[in-house]
Amino acid sequence: MSDVTLCECFARDGLQHEETFIPTATKVALIDRFASIGFQRVEATSYSNPKVVPQFGDASELLRTLPRRDGVWYKATCANVRAVERAVADLEAGFGANEISLLVSASESHSMKNLRRSRADQWQNVADMVAASQGRFRMIGTVSVAWGCPFEGKVSADSVLEDVRRFARLGVMHVALGDTTGMAAPQTVRQLMSAVHAELPEVTAVAHFHDTRGTGLVNYVAALEAGCRYFDCAFGGVGGHPAKVKYGGGHTGNVSTEDLVNLFESMGVSTGIDLAGLMETAAMCEEALGRTLHSRVAQSGMNPLLGVEAGAVHG
Repeated sequence: MSDVTLCECFARDGLQHEETFIPTATKVALIDRFASIGFQRVEATSYSNPKVVPQFGDASELLRTLPRRDGVWYKATCANVRAVERAVADLEAGFGANEISLLVSASESHSMKNLRRSRADQWQNVADMVAASQGRFRMIGTVSVAWGCPFEGKVSADSVLEDVRRFARLGVMHVALGDTTGMAAPQTVRQLMSAVHAELPEVTAVAHFHDTRGTGLVNYVAALEAGCRYFDCAFGGVGGHPAKVKYGGGHTGNVSTEDLVNLFESMGVSTGIDLAGLMETAAMCEEALGRTLHSRVAQSGMNPLLGVEAGAVHG
C-alpha cells in the first residue's frame, strides 16, 4: 500500500502545451506505461473542442484503444455539457473514462481569460455538467489559481473554501486546488490545506502545484504535512497551461514526476511507483517529445540511497 496517491498528468495537462500533435498510439503506450509502473490515477485525455486544442482531437479513439488496468482511474477533462455528453457516449460504447474533471477559476479575471465565462456562469456550467454525467463517473473538481491570480494577484482563502463547499454540494467529493502560476508558498499551502481538511473532512483534497518559480516540491511537502495525500505531477515537468494562453516567458510547467517521487521516497513516503521503471518511463517521455525535459532526477539519477539501479536518463 502506498502512503500517497499520485496522478500522472503528462498525457493531458502536459500535452495541452505541445503544439505538435503526438500520435495517438504514442499517447496510448505512455498512458498504459504510467499505469503499469504504479500510478493509480492517470490523466488520459480531454474532450476539448479539437479546433481549440487540436492535441485532443483523438480523445475517443485514444480511449477506445487504451488497455485498462484494474484499480486505475483514467481521467478525461470536460469543459462543458457537450464534453460530458461525449464522455457518457464513450462510456456507453464500452471504452470511456471512469473519472472526469470539472474546472472553475478562483478569480473572475482568470475565469474570463481561461474559460471565457464569468465565475457565476461557470458554476452554472459545472452544475449542468454534473447533471449530464448521470452519476456515471468519479468527478474531480478543480479550483484554478487557488493561491494567486496572474491578473488579480491575491486570492481569498475564504473564497477558495467556498468553492470547495460548492463542489461538495454538487456531489463532487474530490477537489484539486491548483497553484496555476506558482504563487503559493509553504505557509499559505499549510494554511489553506489545513482549513480544507478541518472544515470539509468529507472532501478528498488534491494538491496541484506548478513549478513556475521553483517552489513546487517544497509546496508539496507543506501539503503533505497538512494532511494531503493526493498529488498531481507530470513527467519532465511538462505542461502547465494551454499552448495559446501565455502567463509569462519563463518555465510554467507542472512539478516533475521524477523529482516528486524521488523526494517522497527519500522522505520514507511510499508512492507505490516502480522506481526503476520510473526512470525508463522518463526516457520514453523525452523520446516522445524529442527534447530534454525539465527534470533534475532524469538528468542526475535517483537518490543513490534508495538503491535504484536505473541511473540518469542523460548519463
